[in-house]
Amino acid sequence: MLLKTMLGVIDATTYQDDLEELIAHRSLAALPIGGRYRLIDFVLSNMVNSGIGSVAIFPKYQYRSLMDHLGSGKNWDLDRKRDGLFFFPASITDGTSRGIGSFNHFAANIDYFFRSKQEYALVANCFTVFNMNFSPVLTKHLQSGCDITEIRHNGSSLEMYLIKKTLLIDLVQNRDVTGYTCMKDVLMDIHHNYKICDYEYSGYAEKIDSISNYFRVSKEILKTNIWTQLFKKESPIFTKVKDEPPTRYTNTGKVKNSMIANGCVIEGEIENSVVARAVKIGKGSVLKNCIIMQKCTIGENCMLDSVILDKDVTIENGAVMTGSINTPFVIRKGTVQGALMNS
Repeated sequence: MLLKTMLGVIDATTYQDDLEELIAHRSLAALPIGGRYRLIDFVLSNMVNSGIGSVAIFPKYQYRSLMDHLGSGKNWDLDRKRDGLFFFPASITDGTSRGIGSFNHFAANIDYFFRSKQEYALVANCFTVFNMNFSPVLTKHLQSGCDITEIRHNGSSLEMYLIKKTLLIDLVQNRDVTGYTCMKDVLMDIHHNYKICDYEYSGYAEKIDSISNYFRVSKEILKTNIWTQLFKKESPIFTKVKDEPPTRYTNTGKVKNSMIANGCVIEGEIENSVVARAVKIGKGSVLKNCIIMQKCTIGENCMLDSVILDKDVTIENGAVMTGSINTPFVIRKGTVQGALMNS
């Protein structure tokens, strides 16, 4: 199999200022989406489903929740004696790069690349929602004699790059001479002598880089045509398994066009929303177009429209909150919001 010669490299260092309200306490890679997943689940599952058995994750900011989520890699079949899942955290003082794949970060862990036996490396971001087989990328890369293949979608870069490992090591070791800080720098240099190829991916793919984009994509997942592109039986999206009891719906609970995870108690009405694990929604409350993360408690007779609740938020009885499609109302993790504090 071709992809047994391929190394997975996930850059989890990205910090998006427009997502600050949701990633102040967690890595962007660990941002919950779809009720039970994290953003990194998509690229990591795609690599595993494509036959990649060695994956290195390079985090930087607030990565405790990311490491807790991934653990030993068991849920992705990466807890193995040979190859498997590796973490290489960067120092906070480490110099920044202008794109995905910091050569300084790679240089600090260059032994990993030297010791790995795979011939090629796939360098990817951690924040794209997609379901892709990377096998055709390597096939085209080899047939075309490319030095670097950039994966694109609708003509725009997905910030994922396929490169021969020896070339990647060379770029890392010579970064002070070339001035390259990351893969993007190489591609943008008009004076290089590398053969750069494009691979156009035609399926669903969205990068999460803002609150409005996160909200839009979370809502799009509710659409059948999008759901079937992302969650396929032949290439599942794996995530951390948590044992929760089934969700309990009372006789006052109503749900329409929504995703409800396990362990919830639903006494109110939910429409066009995504509700994560262990959420409680009180009698008389109505939620429309909302993203509710795990272990939130919503009291009775609340009205929420276009709202994002981070983990462990408590909404007291009678609260009314309204956002919009472009600017959803966001409540930070662990907040207690009452009727007298409405905005």
